Amino acid sequence: MIKRDILPELIAHLDKQEISLIIGPRQAGKTTLMAFLRDKLVREGKKTVFLNFDIERDREFFASQEKLLRKIELEIGKEKGYVFLDEIQRKEDAGIFLKGLYDMNLPYKFIVSGSGSVELKEKIHESLLGRKRVFELGTVTFLEFVNFKTEYRYENKLRDFFQTEKTATKSMLEEFLNFGGYPKVILEDKEEEKRRIMNEIYRSYLEKDISYLLGAGKTDDFARLLRVMASQIGNLVNISELASLLGLSMPTIKNYLYYLEHTYILKRVSPYFKNPRKEIIKSPVYYFCDLGLRNFAAGVFGKIDPDTSDGFLFENFVFGVLGEKTRDTSDRINFWRTKDNAEVDFVLSRGQSVIPIEVKKQSLRQPQIKRSLRSFVAKYHPQEAYVVNLSLQDTLRLENSQIIFIPYWEIFWKNF
Repeated sequence: MIKRDILPELIAHLDKQEISLIIGPRQAGKTTLMAFLRDKLVREGKKTVFLNFDIERDREFFASQEKLLRKIELEIGKEKGYVFLDEIQRKEDAGIFLKGLYDMNLPYKFIVSGSGSVELKEKIHESLLGRKRVFELGTVTFLEFVNFKTEYRYENKLRDFFQTEKTATKSMLEEFLNFGGYPKVILEDKEEEKRRIMNEIYRSYLEKDISYLLGAGKTDDFARLLRVMASQIGNLVNISELASLLGLSMPTIKNYLYYLEHTYILKRVSPYFKNPRKEIIKSPVYYFCDLGLRNFAAGVFGKIDPDTSDGFLFENFVFGVLGEKTRDTSDRINFWRTKDNAEVDFVLSRGQSVIPIEVKKQSLRQPQIKRSLRSFVAKYHPQEAYVVNLSLQDTLRLENSQIIFIPYWEIFWKNF
């Protein structure tokens, strides 16, 4: 099993009455995580029951609260126990169903999971206000990946590992940029099998999640948009141009992009402006939640040469790390571009302070401050600015700002 960083928080929450709601993309490892929690409880002598809505013989117990409670009582009685409900997004009115169970003040702790869907992220959340804690499980992060690949020998000293084992670190970065973080893909050694597994994940997403949300007849158009988005990560997205290119209406494109965001495929990044009204109307950029799925959609899965590929994939990687660091905070990630083509990849906003972050997929030999970053510093006067690159660690002063050059692995430990 690949150790997930979220596990200690989940274990600590087992003693809380609130529903533990685990959500995330399909095949991210939710069922595996729940099975681990169940096995841990069983070893401790606790009573459990595990039901999966995707398993036909289990599905009948989700038909009503009464049927489910009869099944629970049969397995663990009326005393304290732990109830695992997997793939709850398939249950119609799942939020109301779970709310009713919680409000009965039963002696059971519910641990519930579901793949990312609009129903799960919106309706269930609304129904369970004050009754649940949400745990988002994405695909495997780079740190989780490296820990697994090194068999957890450096689990408490990864920073030292990155600084010392430069060749091994570069190799693992290349693998991660190529194949991404889906657990089943990581656990498979052969590239051909990795491709087969990713194809299954991709087809399952389209044929189950998207077919369920949009109807079977619309999955082809949706897949075409997904392929186009995979080819232009980090670039400005113009809805009108996409509609013309794909022969679809602008409302349809907006609708499809909405679903791509709400099913853990894309993340939308808005431009940075002092005037929030301007930010809303300007073109955004999009990044993928998982690089392996992006590469598969773009037709380059396993074929990326990090030494010759463009920098957008590495930029997407850094965006993912920043997203992990700012999760559950009020911090915002934007980008900055001007009409005269000055641009900064990311602007981290925290209250009134801003931190510009430039990403360079290069092994810089000496610190250089490009025109775009100079323009941003001159306009907004940040205390710090960062240039994330492959290897250089250094610091310069520009006006009253400190420009900090850091290798990409340092951002995991950087308290921006």
